[in-house]
Amino acid sequence: MAADAQNPLNLIPPASPTDRAVRPGQQVSVERPLIDIQDLWVSLEGHPVLRRIRLQVPRGQTLAIIGESGCGKTVLLKTLIALIRPSRGKVYFDGLDLHRLSEKELTRQRRRFGFVFQQAALFDSMNVYQNVAFPLRQHTEKSEEEIRQIVLARLAEVGLSPKILNKMPSELSGGMRKRVGLARALVLEPEVILYDEPTTGLDPIMSDVINELILQTRKRHPVTSIIVTHDMRTAQKTADRVVMLYPLSRLQPHEPQILYDGPPDQIEQSPDERVREFVRGEAEQRLQEIRSGLSEE
Repeated sequence: MAADAQNPLNLIPPASPTDRAVRPGQQVSVERPLIDIQDLWVSLEGHPVLRRIRLQVPRGQTLAIIGESGCGKTVLLKTLIALIRPSRGKVYFDGLDLHRLSEKELTRQRRRFGFVFQQAALFDSMNVYQNVAFPLRQHTEKSEEEIRQIVLARLAEVGLSPKILNKMPSELSGGMRKRVGLARALVLEPEVILYDEPTTGLDPIMSDVINELILQTRKRHPVTSIIVTHDMRTAQKTADRVVMLYPLSRLQPHEPQILYDGPPDQIEQSPDERVREFVRGEAEQRLQEIRSGLSEE
């Protein structure tokens, strides 16, 4: 959609009830999705990673994106905030085509996102307080006292006391780093939180602590959440909806890359054997591919 004088930010209109078939008596919402991915293709260094991805995320939903390593989960997450540009297709956020925005407008829209990185991505040279305060100092005009109160409140939400304010990231356990990363993601009160493998590297107990914090965050804040994970316990405990991606290298050209899109409690009944094997952690088909030389890994 090209920008024009009447539509300078490439807005898409709310969905119209006439745009799709409606069953008699069916109630139809005209609210557009908060995130709308239309026919997305992404290649990195000439290698296709995502193909024909079509996905809509309503406001307030918690979506888990699952799949084995190399299927494009993190690439999709980064494309959602325009850190990676698509080869084809559109990514709309609240009606805006992110990849057609100016750098200034894109920066403004990114402030509406909180990103919890896989390894927390804390600044090694900053202590906990400085790490969590960083977005507030960069993007707001708040006083230092206001910043301090916000930092303390967000740390308390993730179960961390003021005693750790002066600790450096190297002094924290893996679980504490993840929680500091979540606190930092919350300080600007984002509308969307993106989690990249939030439980990777954690023991089962701490993984469940992080899952509970994801649930509590949704209760305390009116956020839309997208969780990239290969941990089925995280997907089933925290998500309203699960989407499973499959590596393009093991798909035929006509096959869709999204193998499952539905409720977490129904995924084990998927008619696709590949989905059931992933959920159950069964490796037989994968081993057969490796033995026959069909796998690139």
